[in-house]
Amino acid sequence: QVQLVESGGGLVQPGGSLRLSCAASGFAFSRYYMSWVRQAPGKGLEWVSDISVGYGSRSYADSVKGRFTISRDNAKNMLYLQMDSLKPEDTAVYYCTNTGKGNFNNGVRGQGTQVTVSS
Repeated sequence: QVQLVESGGGLVQPGGSLRLSCAASGFAFSRYYMSWVRQAPGKGLEWVSDISVGYGSRSYADSVKGRFTISRDNAKNMLYLQMDSLKPEDTAVYYCTNTGKGNFNNGVRGQGTQVTVSS
């Protein structure tokens, strides 16, 4: 069955960096758009970024553009999110999902990884 396992979260000071990873299994990873989404306390699910099947297209939410970088390694079935210049408002549980931006609410998600940005 489809399985997604996120890791790499933690506590970081404002301005710091984290790199999230997502290990995918149970489906043809290289054939799927993949996204990162997040959910802050008391808020709904927010799309953060997606990456196309062939690495050619990456999209970002305005709130993270210029600070976050999405990437994938199809040989390893891995998805990544490099997060730089982190802000307190980036605090959330981050999930990877096997959909693009247009369908991010309906994809399979893992258990998530907590990112907390605080001094």
